Amino acid sequence: MTQPNILVIMADQLAPQFTGAYGHKVAKTPHLDALAARGMRFDAAYCNSPLCAPSRFAFMSGQHISRIAAYDNASEFKASVPTFAHYLKSLDYRTCLAGKMHFVGPDQMHGFEDRVTTDIYPADFAWTPDWEAPDERIDKWYHNMQTVKESGVAHATFQIDYDDEVGFAAKRWLFDAARDKALGKGAPFAMIASFIHPHDPYVARPEWWNLYSDDEIDMPEFTPPPKDQDAFSRRLMDGIEASYVPLTDEEVRRARRAYLANVSFFDSKIGELVQTLEETGELENTIVIVTADHGDMLGERGLWYKMNFFEHSARVPMVMAGPGVSIGTAQNAVSLVDLLPTFIEIGGGDQAMIGEPIDGRSLMPLARGQDDPVDEAIGEYCAEMTGYPIIMIRRGALKYIHCDSDPPQLYDLSLDPSERVNVAMDPAYADASKAFADEVAARWDGDALRTKIIATQKSRRALHAAMEAGASAPWDYNPPSDASQQYVRNNMDWTVAANRYRYPPIKDQTE
Repeated sequence: MTQPNILVIMADQLAPQFTGAYGHKVAKTPHLDALAARGMRFDAAYCNSPLCAPSRFAFMSGQHISRIAAYDNASEFKASVPTFAHYLKSLDYRTCLAGKMHFVGPDQMHGFEDRVTTDIYPADFAWTPDWEAPDERIDKWYHNMQTVKESGVAHATFQIDYDDEVGFAAKRWLFDAARDKALGKGAPFAMIASFIHPHDPYVARPEWWNLYSDDEIDMPEFTPPPKDQDAFSRRLMDGIEASYVPLTDEEVRRARRAYLANVSFFDSKIGELVQTLEETGELENTIVIVTADHGDMLGERGLWYKMNFFEHSARVPMVMAGPGVSIGTAQNAVSLVDLLPTFIEIGGGDQAMIGEPIDGRSLMPLARGQDDPVDEAIGEYCAEMTGYPIIMIRRGALKYIHCDSDPPQLYDLSLDPSERVNVAMDPAYADASKAFADEVAARWDGDALRTKIIATQKSRRALHAAMEAGASAPWDYNPPSDASQQYVRNNMDWTVAANRYRYPPIKDQTE
């Protein structure tokens, strides 16, 4: 069987609820909508940790974050952990990463053959939290309400610059792969093109901002009074200043408008890459997957950004289209750890090649429109504003959220999609609540995990202090570049160079 190409287009902090493909009334996402119309839309896809680096490490490894010690945005992604990039390379794929993956540590490749941009965030231990002071606000690099207040329009930001670079580099790599194939050096490719938008700051260029108007921007649907907020949400609101820095309706509306504008900007990048597949003749042989590392609350429940397991934060878009993928929607709960075994199945591999136990299952049965007996997603949060791990189990219509220091939460999403009523203590759900509590107690040792996390935090803070003093070279990735081999140089015939860069090659063109 011919191995199809794989193209994953990844957003950062994209809640599916703010896309046209998932039913938002005014979101303009024509390219995502078009993929969903010709493929499978997963309607209960979750991240495995609602924070950038841990989520991405779970995505890359197919393992939950507690298994690989990927606790927070300054946790090292160990070089010894196999990733889908390793497995796909073993299956003879050309592999490439363009854009953000927030690798922390000296290994900045993790199995990718090519990496064509630097990352947008630091690769060191600077962003290490302190669980021995879980209620202490971090001022230097943590989220705050000033970000919301500064939402609006600009012609350039570091995020716009970055995503334009990622889009350009990804398209150029895809054309290079096509050029090589035209010269008889063909191999299936697997590319991850990972963009930073619509992550805050909520600042958009005018052409995207002007797609929307203030009067069509919906406001948060549900904001419980402070006394009714769960314990972790109260700590989180303190951490991001939402509990004591008030926002006006105009500021909330402006942030949500800018977010939608940047969703449309990200959607345009989907369009550019799909167009490149069309122009290189690879669209019909490429499975395209659009997803994100986590969502964004955007003021829902009084919360902003991510870092919690409510639907706007924990759910991600997941749309798959291409050869062998049916048209439809999948209702089973799935998560990002399921993509590694999915990629292995797409590439023709099997379980025998897996080097470490994984926590996901292949989504190809669901993608083909078949039944899947598994209807489950697991999440873990081990970062800021808590002192114990927070666990989520989504199984069927029920979502259970546990933290050793907080009362349990249970939501029946079939009856309460906005998660307004915690039924953990409702007699009608007593059996389910007890079963979830027993399962958490059996699967996770909160005290032991807390001890491990605090130990790594102390170690990383000590190492960061040494690195700040000059103990090692920076780990930030520098893409290789050799100007002597680019474009036209004296060591080559310029007509040969011109034919090499031209696509399709002249010899393949017909009158």
